[in-house]
Amino acid sequence: MKAILVMGIGNTLLSDEGIGLHVLEAVRASLPDTSGVTFLDGGTLSFVLAADIAAADALIVIDAARLDAEPGTVRCFDGEAMDTFLTSGRLSVHEVGLADLIDMARLTGDLPVSRALIGIQPESVDWGMQPSDAVAASVSRAAARVVELIERWRGDEVVPVAASDRASAVSTGEGR
Repeated sequence: MKAILVMGIGNTLLSDEGIGLHVLEAVRASLPDTSGVTFLDGGTLSFVLAADIAAADALIVIDAARLDAEPGTVRCFDGEAMDTFLTSGRLSVHEVGLADLIDMARLTGDLPVSRALIGIQPESVDWGMQPSDAVAASVSRAAARVVELIERWRGDEVVPVAASDRASAVSTGEGR
């Protein structure tokens, strides 16, 4: 069985910025079979996470993302769509950007072929321990998308999500 890394990133002291960690916990609670799946609280990112990414056969990252959409919108970017999104000039509030970690994995030949970013549009990144109502309402949709990817990628061969799925997820706002 392939090793799937599910990494939630964010800062739970900054309201919606912590949504990746809230979704991570929802996925962990809703997934009945976690064999072959590692859940990682990536916090606000660090170069030390490069080793975890390198060890994975498949990678799912959950994070607040500027989608230029309504707060709580969930979108999935997989494979090259993830790479394109991460290099499209989006700002990161983390000490190390996810794009930096992906580039490190690519340079060392350790980039998981199957990879996806589940992005949730924040409403607020001000001080606060809870996400805004609109973003909190997106947790179950984002968690369901993560579980779908895990189920799709399980087995002996990890296969990226089909291009048609990628296009529909990006264009429809994924369940908004």
